[in-house]
Amino acid sequence: MFRLWAKTFKNNRMLRDTVICDSSSDTRTHKVLHALDEVCSQFDLGRPLWLDSNVREFQKHAKARFYSDSFIEQIDFDYLEIQMLEEDD
Repeated sequence: MFRLWAKTFKNNRMLRDTVICDSSSDTRTHKVLHALDEVCSQFDLGRPLWLDSNVREFQKHAKARFYSDSFIEQIDFDYLEIQMLEEDD
């Protein structure tokens, strides 16, 4: 089972979170992108841009933070963090 945890933070406090589960046979990349789309839908956000720093951070630590420079519109929090909880075997 693939599970991705997404959280928004403001002033070092978590505002909201959600866990997205995916049991499809898609690739890891597709699962991450689909999960991020679902998170943005639940949180009523525009999809953030994957900057090079986000890609490197996610590849290295299975975690990425999206700050205001990753979003086209204004955000009412400091950053969105996604973290891989569980990957398919």
